[in-house]
Amino acid sequence: MRRVTPLLPLAAGLLLLAIAAGILRTFGPRYRVARLLATSPAATPVAEVIELAAGPARYVRVDGRIDSEEAFEDAARRPLVFRRTRLQARGLAGWRTFEDGREEVPFEVGDGLQAIAIDTDALGDGLVVIPRESAGTVADLADRAPAGLDPGAPARAVVEQLSAIEHAVVLGVPVRGPDGGTRLTAGLGRPLVLTTLEIPEAMRVIAGGDRVRPALVAACAALGSGLVVLAAAWAALSALARQAG
Repeated sequence: MRRVTPLLPLAAGLLLLAIAAGILRTFGPRYRVARLLATSPAATPVAEVIELAAGPARYVRVDGRIDSEEAFEDAARRPLVFRRTRLQARGLAGWRTFEDGREEVPFEVGDGLQAIAIDTDALGDGLVVIPRESAGTVADLADRAPAGLDPGAPARAVVEQLSAIEHAVVLGVPVRGPDGGTRLTAGLGRPLVLTTLEIPEAMRVIAGGDRVRPALVAACAALGSGLVVLAAAWAALSALARQAG
């Protein structure tokens, strides 16, 4: 019986982890980003990350402040380093993007002592910020709307941007370029992830404002991991008890 008992919390823990993974899949195309954020490790100091670039590729997390010497201003005179503007029209299959524009300058993320450059070309679905939306109809877009769209169809502009005064969490692989500089980019089959939000809030943005699913993911992942650790410790103690007996 002693040998079987640790299997109960192990099975329960694995089931909860499977439930968490199943809920994450409901986030759609950004499932992988949500999963990486939900399981992100503790931040690694930038100085250590720069050293890691000389060795085997590793996927790491860096926390720090965004900075750039070439920031540009938005309408509110905020210094920006990245802005993505998508024009979308709503059809039977949902929102369809027909224009996707990007403005960017080189920037880095630092922890006060050192900073590491971010590969802006690799920023895609891994960018998680609070989007700014302006809604209207296709007719409001005038000549920016492609031919063939119903002028009365709903349309919107979605803007995602990064400011040079924000704090960011970045997940990526440190690599060393030909110039000797180090940058964080996508790698090891994983995307470059950058968010200026706390992890729970970033999960809510990915979930489209749904607060229930991110909370369930966090609870199932935490409880499931705890049960797996408990089962492993229980099994180890049982083995020691048998040896002592």
